[in-house]
Amino acid sequence: MGRILDRYLFRKTLERWRRAAQRVQDAGQADLRQQRDQARALRSHLDQLIQTADSRLIRPRIGSMQFAKPVGTDWSCRPDLWRGPLAQPGVASAPRKTALDAHVSLFHDCPLSEITVRQIRNRDTGDLAPFSLAVEVFSFEGSFLSVSVDLPGDATQNLTREHLIRMETVIDCERSTGLFARLNIQHGPNSEQVLRQLSASDARNTVDFDLAHLPLNERRIEKIWVDLIFETPSMNRMVVRDLTFCRFHRADL
Repeated sequence: MGRILDRYLFRKTLERWRRAAQRVQDAGQADLRQQRDQARALRSHLDQLIQTADSRLIRPRIGSMQFAKPVGTDWSCRPDLWRGPLAQPGVASAPRKTALDAHVSLFHDCPLSEITVRQIRNRDTGDLAPFSLAVEVFSFEGSFLSVSVDLPGDATQNLTREHLIRMETVIDCERSTGLFARLNIQHGPNSEQVLRQLSASDARNTVDFDLAHLPLNERRIEKIWVDLIFETPSMNRMVVRDLTFCRFHRADL
């Protein structure tokens, strides 16, 4: 009964404002002023409702961890930057080391620092990550530009050389550029690296980092991070639309 009454009152209210809009040219000054003030008060509440509803209904939802994982995956993550809003969404003239949150940083050695980095909301139907990371570069006279992503601490737990670490990413570039991903593992005083080239022709890339041939001290693994490296980034805009990681055991041979 309550919903029926709500629909009736909504139709009556809608009809009232429709008539007021049609007659606005002929309304007296006193009526016009009252209607204007009422419309402004109503609009402020409607705008707030629409803004909040849009942010909640936009897909993908904030916090989403949805992505494909191989059978046997025992750990996975989508870093926070691609899952939820940053306190500071962007930095212009980014310094040589720019921390975007606790786990993601931008590094470069360009003296001009004509680099802008910011988080943007994903809205395309094919997106699984709620947010993207956009890096815009104008003149670039440095030798490197990279986005470094620290994997959470639980990625190191029970990690062995029998594991593969898979990284999947979606990167859109205005201009074709060389893209590389470098896995770094710190164990005790030593660190190991595995470098993989990403396809410049496909936005979506999947790479597996095989740990089998690394001289890892499995009991002393302390930290894992991945560097996304952009070659010749001058006059380009690179958007990392998604970035996910998972860990699974290599198939028995």
